[in-house]
Amino acid sequence: MPRNRFMQWLGRMLLRAGGWRMQGAFPDIPKAVVIAAPHSSNWDGIWGFAAKLALGVKLSILGKHSLFHIPLVGAFLRWQGVIPVDRSAAHGIVGQAVDALRGADCMWYAIAPEGTRKRVARWKPGFWHIAHGAGVPVIPAYFDYANKVIGIGPPFVLGDDMQADIARIQRWYAPFKGRNHDVTQPQD
Repeated sequence: MPRNRFMQWLGRMLLRAGGWRMQGAFPDIPKAVVIAAPHSSNWDGIWGFAAKLALGVKLSILGKHSLFHIPLVGAFLRWQGVIPVDRSAAHGIVGQAVDALRGADCMWYAIAPEGTRKRVARWKPGFWHIAHGAGVPVIPAYFDYANKVIGIGPPFVLGDDMQADIARIQRWYAPFKGRNHDVTQPQD
């Protein structure tokens, strides 16, 4: 996606106005699943959107296909990288995300592994199934409210042990503090 200097400037100004700074950078890889945690507040979306603009990256997410029937809403969602998904489809949302990644030349699919802003006992494994099924790495992005940092970590290459992979990624997130709670740590 061609970078828009004005939008990057706007994203940097929004982050600066909120007292946030960025750390890390996206690796130069064409496809990945980007996970963002801890996801504990609606503010994560605002600061995450500002960071997305500042970095000039296109991150794709899945959205209800019915939203795309509304002309202006559908156009805006497509411009933002939202991919319409049919929740009633036979192979489900994970399958649709895997197909989208496999069929794209370049795509970073973003998801919150907690699946909600509330503290959870365990992460939803959909991100792992998507990355593993598409054969792409997982790139961790984090919100650290204690230090007002939004960061990007190194890619995680997945193995065949889902629980071990998720536990390893959750341990990597241990230092980062969400607005309302931290990342759930694995039960070892």
